[in-house]
Amino acid sequence: MSRKLLLDVDPGIDDALAILMALGSDDVDVVGLTTVMGNTTLENTTKNALSLLEFVDRTDIPVVKGTDRPFADDLVMAEYVHGPGGMPESLREALPEPSTEPIDQHAADFILEQAREYGEELTIAAVGPQTNIALALALDPTLPDMIDDIYQMGGALKTTGNVTPQASFNFYVDAVAAARVVQDAWPMVVGLDVTEPAYLPQTARNRFRDRGAYGDVVADILKYKAQGPDGTVAEGGSITSDAVVMAGLLDDVLTYEDAYVEVDTTNGPSNGATIYDEHGVCTTSPNCTVALDVNVERCRASIVSNLETFICQ
Repeated sequence: MSRKLLLDVDPGIDDALAILMALGSDDVDVVGLTTVMGNTTLENTTKNALSLLEFVDRTDIPVVKGTDRPFADDLVMAEYVHGPGGMPESLREALPEPSTEPIDQHAADFILEQAREYGEELTIAAVGPQTNIALALALDPTLPDMIDDIYQMGGALKTTGNVTPQASFNFYVDAVAAARVVQDAWPMVVGLDVTEPAYLPQTARNRFRDRGAYGDVVADILKYKAQGPDGTVAEGGSITSDAVVMAGLLDDVLTYEDAYVEVDTTNGPSNGATIYDEHGVCTTSPNCTVALDVNVERCRASIVSNLETFICQ
């Protein structure tokens, strides 16, 4: 029996890849997409989620709007990475206008509703800022006890950040929310330590081109994710962080260990940084499970094969 999966997303082009991977897998049944601000505004992330589901004829999956701003900080977005409105022009042209609306419920309430319905059958993958999950925890602190796992895409444990020298984007955008989830939910933390080494090379991108509308969308996403600031395409490849989280969830490609982690919420130069007790110098017990290593080749193969499975459906 496939496990139930709730995706908390801020599409965003690597969110799109994670969604397609999940929809192409027989191992998970996607029960809903909850949207949060992050890569772009909440209105844009919600529209992008609806448009993607319209494109792939999965409007049966509910989309639920969440929070439109961080708990304590001003909203910082990543349209410079994902394109205006969270999608590059080629994707905006490919994706249809949505014919459906988000359901009339807040994401935090929907998360708790699904947790109560499915219990330990439910896994949550939160691949954007953690605001919706933190709010759900505030409403019902027993959320982690009800379900299987909460996967977080965020953090830079032993490596540098991608929005400041110490912080990953998802944790920086709402450090207070990220801190709450780490402290109270025992999440599976999948950060830049494992997502950046598992970039997809150009050869992977070429496999999707000219394989129908779905394949071209995937190829366009991977091409855009490999672009430098000047618009040229790097030879190294495409960093697809959210897709790595999905590969870790669908296939055993990540190595984890329990650890004690804090998220800096001081609003200074280290705001959103993950303080990882690598050597166990703190007397505090572990509070999360962190991904420290990735089988790069297996991860790449998992991303490509799950996307190809979706394309061939």
